[in-house]
This record gives sequence, C-alpha cells and structure tokens, in this order.
Amino acid sequence: MPHALDRIRVGSAPDSWGVWFPDDPQQVPWERFLDEVAEAGYDWIELGPYGYLPTDPARLTEEVARRGLKVSAGTVFTGLHRGPAVWDETWAHVGQVAALTQAMGARHLVVIPSFWRDDKTAEILEPPELTAEQWAHLTKGMERLGHEVRERYGLDIVVHPHADTHIDTEEHVERFLDSTDSELVNLCLDTGHYAYCGGDSVKLIETYGERIGYLHLKQVDPDILADVVAGGVPFGPAVRRGVMCEPPSGVPELGPVLEAAQRLGVELFAIVEQDMYPCEPDKPLPIAVRTRRFLRSCGA
Repeated sequence: MPHALDRIRVGSAPDSWGVWFPDDPQQVPWERFLDEVAEAGYDWIELGPYGYLPTDPARLTEEVARRGLKVSAGTVFTGLHRGPAVWDETWAHVGQVAALTQAMGARHLVVIPSFWRDDKTAEILEPPELTAEQWAHLTKGMERLGHEVRERYGLDIVVHPHADTHIDTEEHVERFLDSTDSELVNLCLDTGHYAYCGGDSVKLIETYGERIGYLHLKQVDPDILADVVAGGVPFGPAVRRGVMCEPPSGVPELGPVLEAAQRLGVELFAIVEQDMYPCEPDKPLPIAVRTRRFLRSCGA
C-alpha cells in the first residue's frame, strides 16, 4: 500500500474538461463540468477562465456547495515583462478574478505569463528570450502583483511556468525564482508543462521546496513530445496532437512527485489539469474517474 499523502489536497479544473476560454462552442456547459467533476470524486476545483463559471459570488457559492465542491484558486494571465505601462490593464483583470477567488474562500491566484507564440495561429508574437530589462520588469512586476494581491484580497500568487511563455525551461524557472522574493512570489509547478520544457519536477521540488506553493498534475506523451520538439510545433497544436496524456501513461511519474511534495511538510493543492482543447464532450468524465482512481492508488 502507498503511504497516505495526507498533506496533498487533490482537485481538478475546467482544463481537464477541454475548457480554455470563457465562452466557446466546442466546450461543455459549465453545469456539466461541475456535475461531472463531482461525480468523478474530486472535492476541489479551480475557477478556470474568468467568465466560464458564473461570476456572481452568491450564485457560484450555491452551485459549488450543492455539489459538495470547494474552490482552490482563480487564474489570471499577465504580460508584466512589458513594464509599468501594462500595470493598470493587468490589475483590472487581476482585480476581477481575485475578488471572485476571495469570495469563494480560496487562498491562491495562479498567474500565467503571456505567450510569446500564439497558441492558436502559431504566429510568433515576441522573441522567446527576454532582455535583461524585460527580466527586471517581469520579476519586479510579479513582486508588486504578489504584494498588491495579498494586501487587497488576502491571496497568495503562484506563478505557473508554461510552454511557449518566458518562464518555461529549468533555466528560466530557476532564474525567475532566484530573482524574486519568496515572501511575495511562489510557484505553481505544473508537472506536464515542466516536463514538456525539459524540466525535472522532483528535482525542482527537492531544490526549491520552499518556493513550491501549488501543484498542477499532468503528464506528457514522450513520443508525441519528441515530434513536437523536433518540428517546432506550438503548444496549441501540440495539445491537439495529444501531447498531454492520461496518467499514468506519460511522464513524469506522478507518484514520486507527490511523495516529494508530501516531504515538504506543508499542505499543498494538487489540481489535475489534462490539457484537452478541443475534445469530444463525452471524453473527459471517464478519464477523470480513472485519474482519480490512479491518484488514490498513489496515496492521494
């Protein structure tokens, strides 16, 4: 029998139901997502793209409560490497999401950096490497965001390294962590994105344990990933090829990741996020049921 991972709180997210946008005809209705995530055996959910779930706190509270669910985090997208000129626009978006996240009793805000390559069209929007000045804007901007979000909403920000953004590879993630204040900024380690970009999640947890504030659980198919890397395929088309796969068929092994996280001695959310946009509406639930069963077999 596996050891009980009693510090790990497992949940899932709209992403595992093929939801990437607030409104999209290819996505399942939000009511179906809530029904099915509860049916699959998860207690915790994320808000997903702002506007997918109801944004009225009273209504959303009622909808999640009657299904026995609780909210672990909201998600925001930022382009803070562009400097102070984008602060007001960024804060308008962050404030909306943070207010709803706070109202739902959650404590975390997942912050995703902006893409340098369009995940739908594959258009190159910016160079994949930041200049020294842009790195300074990014790190100082994230520290400011962490401070403001905590002061105004009582939330902790966790920055999500993500494929096709400027915080992706081991080198970039370590540079970001070494350049930011742990009191203000910590990490949402997404095991799939980190593996997609060549990183080792267990090593990161063991090296930067005090900076791991949140987990997203997913795996990549190594064979599809090899083709994606060889062909320079952008993230969106890579997802459509099935690069993010159902556990436990891909990498990294999630058991050792969860055990390393348990050893940190702090309570951590571990939210399943199997990127599947777009997908057939009947596909997510059976996968979610099997994934929950697999995670229980790991002790979570």
